[in-house]
Amino acid sequence: MSSEGYIDPNFPNPGGPNDTTIIIYGYTPSIVLAALAAAVFFAAGILHLVQLFKYKTWYFSTMCVGIAFEIVGYVFRSLSSQVDPYRLNWFIIQYFFIVVAPVFFSAAVYTVLSVLINATGRSHSPLPPKLILWIFITCDVISTVVQIVGAALIGVYESNQKDPSTGNNILLAGLAFQAFSFLIFIILFSIFLFKARHVLTKVASALFFVAFVLSVVLIYLRVLFRLAETAQGLYGNLSSHEVYFGCLEFMPVGLAVVLLALWHPGRCIGKRRVQVEQFYMGA
Repeated sequence: MSSEGYIDPNFPNPGGPNDTTIIIYGYTPSIVLAALAAAVFFAAGILHLVQLFKYKTWYFSTMCVGIAFEIVGYVFRSLSSQVDPYRLNWFIIQYFFIVVAPVFFSAAVYTVLSVLINATGRSHSPLPPKLILWIFITCDVISTVVQIVGAALIGVYESNQKDPSTGNNILLAGLAFQAFSFLIFIILFSIFLFKARHVLTKVASALFFVAFVLSVVLIYLRVLFRLAETAQGLYGNLSSHEVYFGCLEFMPVGLAVVLLALWHPGRCIGKRRVQVEQFYMGA
């Protein structure tokens, strides 16, 4: 990996109209990682989809949307790996879907917290449950739009052999905002857990809360990785070695999705569905 970018000596540049002069990934993506990720998300997606309809937890449906995004992202990543790693549009598509997917997972996490607040009592939360949804989903949408704009500019600058610093700085700003807003959510979540600690087991099992808390931490770990990666720059150590992507992007998100499939809120707090329905009907 040089300061001018990465070129795979074993994968000649096809030189097509959508090919960049370098591999923007910083390496040639591994087909093993892409295939494993697609398989994990597909299996987890089946579990989530079955439980979604079985327990009618429509508020948790964004998990399935996020999983679908992950699968699409890794399919295009596999195309980059096997067909053409220089193809700009494939890089942008896989980046878009893999970056946006956790936004849907975060939205699902926000709704679960809102449901838990509704089930245990408003007095245990610093903010009303509906306000939590609006604030943090709005923050995620804003940060994601900024990230996508930054990533697209990086691709355009690289394809035109220009300095991608402006795009990288925009991407960094979006990630910093996302990391900050999710940290605020974690603080509010922690306050709720502390104040509701005496009644939580009446709503769901201790194992569910362990799985849920761990999922939140894993999702935040992924956000911090993306922030650190972007802060290093396009040719930094984190962005030019796929092992970091596998361990700090795919693995945390994949584990979180699997944990929430094994301890699905529909099964664990499904008996509180009347209160949930009242919440979403505005009661």
